[in-house]
Amino acid sequence: MENHTMVTEINLLGFHQLHSRRHLLFSIILVVYCLTISGNVLIIVLVSCFRHLHFPMYFFLTQMSISDILLTTNIAPHMLSIVNHEGGIISLKACITQYYFFGAFEVLECLLLTVMSYDRYLAICNPLQYNSIMDHAFCIKLIVICWLLGCIMALLIVLPITQLVFCGPNIIDHFFCDFDPLLKLSCSDTLIIHIAALFLSVPVIVTPFVMVIVSYVYIALTIVKIPSISGKKKAFSTCSSHLTVVSIYYGTLIGIYTVPTNERSLLTSKMLSVFFTVVTPMLNPIIYSLRNNDIRDALKKMNLNPLIKGNMK
Repeated sequence: MENHTMVTEINLLGFHQLHSRRHLLFSIILVVYCLTISGNVLIIVLVSCFRHLHFPMYFFLTQMSISDILLTTNIAPHMLSIVNHEGGIISLKACITQYYFFGAFEVLECLLLTVMSYDRYLAICNPLQYNSIMDHAFCIKLIVICWLLGCIMALLIVLPITQLVFCGPNIIDHFFCDFDPLLKLSCSDTLIIHIAALFLSVPVIVTPFVMVIVSYVYIALTIVKIPSISGKKKAFSTCSSHLTVVSIYYGTLIGIYTVPTNERSLLTSKMLSVFFTVVTPMLNPIIYSLRNNDIRDALKKMNLNPLIKGNMK
């Protein structure tokens, strides 16, 4: 240990391979980040302002929007600086802190998608008891549990990381501080942390994913039994947007963290991470706006209200 220099700062290389195309990438990420913030804020405003959206599904959707805003804000601003300067320096404490919030928001996202799947399951498969089960107090409890579990699960991984000795190298060939790149900087034994992360992935990723799949199997079986075509379309339309978001989220998550890194290039891994951390939070409000009739109606009313008020004057 005495022959190593202790790491206090980390050099994030970002997208140094792109060179002259970094300005184009910077512009794309900046536009996507602005669209992400504005789109998710719009969802929150719509659900808050229109009474016909005051239902559990849209309450959970606002929590998803808040999570998306926090997730992308944790990554995108620093990533823009790294792209613009072809790299960047971050302190070790700030790097670990960034990973903590990244992990917390990702766990929160998994849990929120599970809660929203359960909400759709009750609404379609057990509609008579839906209102009695999904009352306001129960929805608040679910959201509090999701936020607490997100913070606690991330803390269970980050606390052991803070006890590691980081003695170099101090270079991460990535644009943010992720789990594996961060542990590679440590000269301590990280086997226990890898095992702990593997076990924790069961309750925070695997179990929620299985619950989502089971919920939609029951939903599909219920929709098939609906006699009228219009009834089937109405039932499917209430969950199609959520199913699309789930598919994109878990598809990208599996692509990044289950496919061995030696089977894809480093640039491909970075682009998948960009899609996961920046693009997906932008797509969520777009998908809900395009595929949900209630959200579309609220958007139309928001556009018409200024015209109506102007004509009345």
